[in-house]
Formats: sequence, C-alpha cells, structure tokens
Amino acid sequence: MKLQEEVRRMINDENVDIWTTLELIDDVKRLGLSYHFEKDIVKVLDSFLSLERCNVQSTHINLHEVALSFRLLREYGYEVSADMFERFMDHNGNYKVSLGKDIKGMLSLYEASFLGYEGEEIMDKAKDFTSFHLRVHNEDKESIHFEKVSHALELPMHHRIQRMEAQWYIDAYGRRKDANRVLLDAAKLDFNIVQSTLQKDIQELSQWWKEMGLVPKISFSRDRLMECFFWTVGMVFEPQFSHVRKGLTKVTSLITIIDDVYDVYGTLDELELFSAAVESWNIKSIQLLPDYMKICFLALYNTINELAYDTLKDKGQFILPYLTKAWSDMLRAFLQEAKWCRDKNLPKFNDYLNNAWVSVSGGVILIHAYFLLNHDITEEALVSLENYHNLLRRPSIIFRLCNDLGTSMSELQRGEVANSIVCYMCENDVSYDGAYKHIHNLLDENWKKLNKDRVTYSPFPKPFVEIVINLARMSRCTYLYGDGHGAPDNAAKNRIWSLIIEPIAVRETNMKHVH
Repeated sequence: MKLQEEVRRMINDENVDIWTTLELIDDVKRLGLSYHFEKDIVKVLDSFLSLERCNVQSTHINLHEVALSFRLLREYGYEVSADMFERFMDHNGNYKVSLGKDIKGMLSLYEASFLGYEGEEIMDKAKDFTSFHLRVHNEDKESIHFEKVSHALELPMHHRIQRMEAQWYIDAYGRRKDANRVLLDAAKLDFNIVQSTLQKDIQELSQWWKEMGLVPKISFSRDRLMECFFWTVGMVFEPQFSHVRKGLTKVTSLITIIDDVYDVYGTLDELELFSAAVESWNIKSIQLLPDYMKICFLALYNTINELAYDTLKDKGQFILPYLTKAWSDMLRAFLQEAKWCRDKNLPKFNDYLNNAWVSVSGGVILIHAYFLLNHDITEEALVSLENYHNLLRRPSIIFRLCNDLGTSMSELQRGEVANSIVCYMCENDVSYDGAYKHIHNLLDENWKKLNKDRVTYSPFPKPFVEIVINLARMSRCTYLYGDGHGAPDNAAKNRIWSLIIEPIAVRETNMKHVH
C-alpha cells in the first residue's frame, strides 16, 4: 500500500531529528500500525541507543523525551535502566516539585512508570508523583489536556488492548491541529482492513458454533461466542493470525460452557466423573456420564483431538498430552472450587490463589495459543509449558485478580463464597475496602514481575510473549467495570460491536492510496 510506504519512509528518514522520529513511532504504535514496521522501528531504537550510550543525546533533553524513550525501549524489550530519571530528582530522592506544572512531561512519565520492574523505587515514586499531579490538573475540565489525562488515568497505555487504543487514538489524533494526514489515513484504512478480516473470522466461527449445537442441549450455560472471540482479538489482532483467533475462540467457548457445568449445574459426583473422564482422555469413560455431560465431553474431545491432529500433520509433533494435561489441571481446580462452595468452606488466601490462577483458564488458553502459532516447537518451550513457566503463571494471576476485582461484589450478593477479596478479608480481619486495596497492590506487583519476565530470557518466540502480555491486558479491560464476559452490559456489548462491526469513516479522496 502506498500509504504504508510513505509511513515507512518517514520512520527511516535520517534527516529528521531523533526525538521527532521517536514521537512518530509512538503515534504509529498508538494508531495500531506498528505491526507493519517492526524491523524499521527496531532499527531506529538500535540507532538511538548507540547514540545515547555515546552520550550524544544526553544534553538538552526534557522529562517528556526521557520518559518517551524509556517507555519505547522497554516496550520493545531493551534492557534500559530507570536511573536515567535521577536527573529529575531533588537531594531528598523525590521528584522535583516544579515538574508538576509540565503536563506533557507528567503524562509521559506516568505512562513510562507502568513499565517499571519489581524493586525499582524510582518508578514507583514516578507513578505516585504523576498520578497525584495529573489528578489535580484534571479537575480543570476546560484544559486542553483534559481528554488525554482522563484517558490515561482511567487505564495506562501499557494495560490497554491495542485495537481499542488504536480506535480511540485515531479519533483523538484526528482532532489534533498538527495531525499528520498520511499517518491518519493509513491508520483508518488499516483499521478497516483488519476489521474485515475479523468479520470473516467470526462468520466462520458462528457457523462452527451453530453446527456444534451445544447451546440448545445445555440450556443453563452462557452463550458467549462473540465475547470469546473478542478475547482473542484482544490477544492477537493481526490479520495473519486468523488461525490462532479461530482456534482460541473454540477453546474459550468450551471453557465458558464447562465452567458453567461446574459452577451452576453439575452435582459433585457428576463433576468428579467428568474430571476423571478428561484426565483419562478415554472415549469409553463417556458411558459413565449423564447425557448433558456426554455432549460436553465429546465436543471437547473432538475439538482438542482435531487441533492435535493438525499439529501432528503439519509439524510432526504430538502435542495431545500437553493439551489434555492443561484441561485436566484446570478441571481439577474447578472441582476444588465446587467442593469449597458445597461445604461452605472459605480457604486461606494463599490456598485460594494457588488454585484460582489455574481455574481462571489462562494456562489452558496460553498453552493452546503456543501450538496454534505457526512456529517451530522447541523441547525447552514444551518443558516450560508443562511446568507453567512464569510467562503463563503471571498473566493468569493478573487475570484472576482482575476477575475477582470486577465480580466480587455481585458474587457476594449471590452468596458465592471463595474469591480473593473475601478470603483476604476473613483471614486478616480487614474491611472490604482494605482487601480491595491489597488485591490492587498484588495486581501491580504481578505486572512489574511480568514486565521483567518479558525482557529476561524466555524460551518462547516473541509473538507468543505478546499474546501473554495481551491476555493480562484483556483481563484488565474485561473486568474494569464489572463482568464484561459473564454478564456483559450495554457498554461492553457496544465496545465489541464498534471494534468488530463498525468501520471508521475514511475520506473518499484517500481511497486512491489503498493499492
């Protein structure tokens, strides 16, 4: 596409000041275009870092520039030290009060602070300092920065789903007086091209779901095909990954149905039979199951066997034991929760969380994602999947904590016993607000660990690590204002509709640039 080539030329233009290029890269990322230019962006960042190390860039740079370069480098997996912010601190080790008036700098430092690692006190201070000043500033609704600051305070960029951020930023960027029209037109066209791919995906999946015929047979369960597909778009939106999205939508649809079997319908005896059947992965065990479980088991059995067959055919790798172990582990965790519920037994907080990060299904989703990606399967990665490497464990903990924060109040009202907030309240004799705050802190700590895990040595390919981060982001988005998956309100439904169905208007004069 001509527009894309123009954007590539802008990124690679060596006659432009490096800070202008870094700002351009930031806009390209936020507009949802960076997946086209990964090599070009890395080349610029490599060049920037070599200049930085030679101290060529260190003079005259302001807070915004330091924070922007730090964030971009960490986003792209470079090892950079947070010590670069020391120049903005006073002799007491606090950020200089005078910085509070620099809203652009505050906003950049705020966004950068969410890429901090565990133990980086300088980044923790940055988050507290900027959050305070941005909230104070944002009391003025007439401010030109009001929309940007509100958006950031609601959820930092690092925790947002890329497609939704692109949708919001296309609109916000388009209203800027200094907006680059080529960049804007490229982003709008790309958004609509991606969207048309997503629409083809969901049409195929709707046909598959209808042919499965599970919903009419299991009337007590949630029919959440569109929500499940939305999760996969949040995890991997690029057009070339249709196969991954379709596979993961099948997996998450089955998880949702089986979760309802364990949560709302099955007796404990039936659930033990179903768990044993999945663990044995033996078709003969179906005879012991009640009718509604027979169809569930066969749907799962056929879908997962087909995925394993395709991988054996295409890659020569027999992956079925890894898939069935993941399902079996999750169902064992489901069963434990069902027993706690039946016995009205409130577990200790750590016992709850050790079970709940498995039951939340992150491990199952990510293990399937690894095999659905078209890459070489390594022995080291297989061992890491089987042992739930931190890159599977951390996003699962984030997923669980976000889920509990979003659903705990409604679960309390329904009389459901175990979730992280209630367990922590009872064990530590604290208020709901005290427990809520503790869970938020735990969430922050896990994000910091995940930030570090993604740049330290990983046995997984980069596209998989991106899916890992995106699962954590998707969890944050889904449960930000309640339960966007289990009980989606109109706002949640509208988000999905606008992202997948409604195209962005593009000026007709620019259509000539499409090819």
